[in-house]
Amino acid sequence: MSGPAIITPETRRLIDTPMKVGESPTWDDGTGDLWFVDILAPAAMCLRSGGRIDRYDMPAAIGCLALCESGDVAVALQSGVHILDPKTGSLKLLCDPDSGRPDSRLNDGKVGPDGHFWVGTRDEAVPQTGNARLYRVSPDGTFSCVADGLKTSNGLAWSPDGRRMYHSDSTWQFLQAFDFDPATGAIGEALKLRDFTSEEGRPDGGATDAECFYWSAGVSAGCLNRLSPEGEIIEIYKLPVSAPTMPCFGGPDLKTLYVTSLESDRSGRLQAGTLLAFEAPVAGTPVHRFAL
Repeated sequence: MSGPAIITPETRRLIDTPMKVGESPTWDDGTGDLWFVDILAPAAMCLRSGGRIDRYDMPAAIGCLALCESGDVAVALQSGVHILDPKTGSLKLLCDPDSGRPDSRLNDGKVGPDGHFWVGTRDEAVPQTGNARLYRVSPDGTFSCVADGLKTSNGLAWSPDGRRMYHSDSTWQFLQAFDFDPATGAIGEALKLRDFTSEEGRPDGGATDAECFYWSAGVSAGCLNRLSPEGEIIEIYKLPVSAPTMPCFGGPDLKTLYVTSLESDRSGRLQAGTLLAFEAPVAGTPVHRFAL
């Protein structure tokens, strides 16, 4: 049986400012803006459609962000989920699902088809103890823990019909899927789709396309892996950065792939984190907005 197709896309770098840990690229289909974060700066940033970059410095490490229906932006900080007003830069605390637990911070997150903000945590203990969780945050600030016993919750994405949720653990290096009810946010039992090797690419952030395939940032292998719904890697997109962290689809036809990366010397020279783009062979699945 033949292996996955290996593809080297023609990429372009979109920013000159170096990042420590670029993450959470998020396309705004209403404005043509692209939001992303630098976890350790810590800052939320927006690449405006006209090319200007707006920077919003944060008071604590920022794991991810999500667009709200109101035009505000939900930001997941180590100190909780806050609502950012992009016009003023002001922050308002919505809730703190992690409740200040030691050796923990909010990490990857995305809004689901249910209009709720799903946010995972990273176990910051050395060595890691398995204290990471996945939370479901409601627009009214209430929240629930839907999974625990993790090390680095990551890779959230939903199928085009909203009836399947993907989730990975970057430290355990597996990808799993859950049946998902778009109306209630209820999930079924976890189905493990794949255990990754570091050579294949430790699974970081993820996105889904219109053909029901899942794209995983192989942060240890300098690539994006495109996986079938059964968990088979069918295409490997080799990138000019050694540590890509998360893909997202954008552009007017959702056929531009944006990819963040983190600072790394894995290639033998120090590479700063950056933001790349390339044209994808298929359109992506639109990301939902927080119902707030």
